[in-house]
Amino acid sequence: MKKGCLIAVIAVVVVVVLVGVWAVGSRNSFVTKEEGVASAWSQVENVYQRRADLIPNLVETVKGYATHEQTTLEGVVNARAKATQITVDPDKIDAESLRRYQEAQGELGAALGRLLAVSENYPDLKANENFLQLQAQLEGTENRIAVERKKFNEVVREYNVSVRRFPGNIVASMFGFETKPYFEADESAHQAPKVEF
Repeated sequence: MKKGCLIAVIAVVVVVVLVGVWAVGSRNSFVTKEEGVASAWSQVENVYQRRADLIPNLVETVKGYATHEQTTLEGVVNARAKATQITVDPDKIDAESLRRYQEAQGELGAALGRLLAVSENYPDLKANENFLQLQAQLEGTENRIAVERKKFNEVVREYNVSVRRFPGNIVASMFGFETKPYFEADESAHQAPKVEF
């Protein structure tokens, strides 16, 4: 074998090894980022579960004061039941499953809003320490939900950019990594609330 051929073979082997190392490193990076998306999603579900866990106590507290507000109370209980039945597999997050999840959580949020509005009609309830603590916990949980949704979107953005950016997109398509959907604002968020005095 001639010296020139040997050098060419070594060069080709080195290039193939470097490309292989790069491809493995890229795939591992996608796996890490995809696990980050799953972890962020789990935290979103965690704070939504916290909200769902607070609701029975809140409903029971209000029930003691607002016995003739049965429709509102049933609406909250039903919305909670629906919201806790809908789950999203972090490995299979797609736009449709995320939309259904958001819709159910939005219905629960609206029902909670109606419940808290009803409490305005009951001064004794508004002064009840248990109700005030539950209301404060619920407000804190709503803030946590917003924070975790934001974190989820940041992690999804980082993952999606890496999946779509060249040359990583070649490795991503070879190993089946696809972009993930974002949490989006509720349709009702596009309209300013109506305030009347």
